Amino acid sequence: MLHIIGLEEKKEGGKKLIQRKEERDDGSLLENTINILASENLLQQLPRDDADFGASKEEKLFNVGLELSITWVNRILFLKLLEGQLLNYHADDKSHRFLDSKTISNYDELNKLFFQVLAVQPKDRTGAIKGKFSRVPYLNSSLFEPSLLERDTIRISNLDPGLSLKLATSTVLKTEGGKKKTGEMPCLQYLFEFLDAYDFSSEGKEEIQEENKTLINASVLGLIFEKINGYKDGSFFTPGFITMYMCRETVRRAVVQKFNEAKKWKLENFEQLHNKIDDVKEANEIINDLKICDPAVGSGHFLVSALNEIIAIKSELGILADRKGNRLREYSVQVVNDELITETGINEFFEYKSGNKESQRVQEALFHEKQTLIENCLFGVDINPNSVKICRLRLWIELLKNAYYTSESKRKLPSISNA
Repeated sequence: MLHIIGLEEKKEGGKKLIQRKEERDDGSLLENTINILASENLLQQLPRDDADFGASKEEKLFNVGLELSITWVNRILFLKLLEGQLLNYHADDKSHRFLDSKTISNYDELNKLFFQVLAVQPKDRTGAIKGKFSRVPYLNSSLFEPSLLERDTIRISNLDPGLSLKLATSTVLKTEGGKKKTGEMPCLQYLFEFLDAYDFSSEGKEEIQEENKTLINASVLGLIFEKINGYKDGSFFTPGFITMYMCRETVRRAVVQKFNEAKKWKLENFEQLHNKIDDVKEANEIINDLKICDPAVGSGHFLVSALNEIIAIKSELGILADRKGNRLREYSVQVVNDELITETGINEFFEYKSGNKESQRVQEALFHEKQTLIENCLFGVDINPNSVKICRLRLWIELLKNAYYTSESKRKLPSISNA
């Protein structure tokens, strides 16, 4: 991924730093972007208070180019997870694939996908777009609105589509005979084939992965985001077992404190809450009054762990309920290896099936529970503005895991909130 963007990882003083490649490839996302910015003198369109991008012209070109590249890669990775979700919902029906070089042959088509498809409700799409992307849902998310930097400089459609990129010597791309591919190919095609070498559609399952592909889940993406985003000071990705432990210990104590304050109880530990609650609605309101803030949010890993822990707590206390207030008695939701796992009463993994009334009830309950907690309980700040964007993306991905089809149309997924 770093090679495709135009970056490389170097060790410096015990830190792993991400930097611009010394041997630059004009076909990479970063170099293609920088060349357009420079040749069209687009830095002059930035606001006057653009000191955050650097002092020199070279530094500004790199930082602006990198932020644009990260924005585009974030969108593409999110869409790859969305595509995997659609394939899951439709028994791996390949007609629901939309992120490949056959459908998206150039940067202009990708720009259309961002802003004329995902940002527009199906009824408002133009005829040609509506036909080509009929199975792609509308997402009510600022991720698919032009960023301020895109408005001031360029969009991905401005990149030169004619440039190719050499394949990395350690590429995961294989020929039909199983040998590593060599040579070069257009950057966008390279990116799509690279992503296709991994499995984005089996998160939370224990099945053998198709074609022995490596599973890519949201936690792995968090590590990728953190690496790319921490290019100046080195990446400091906190492993899942640490954030999981921290959240279990701190959030449960905070929940006990909330109940003690609200109910005038004098409980000493979380276990004493069991069988103590008699009002499900009131208990949910008490827990939903929690406020958790990460002062150095990074990729949002701690907040995601906190989100999962709160939902697991509600399940353990027997107060996790659907949108009508009916408890999910037959289901156990718990955190396993820093992932939220939902099991039925017969110890089977819950799997969303569109059209099944009970499955729909549970999926909607989990989606709106996450949405409520993200919007009201979770907060994060960071000295690096890109971190905030990546954290927001990670939380959107958590929502995406429980996206569902609305009753009005089986071709619509719900709007994803600007949480």
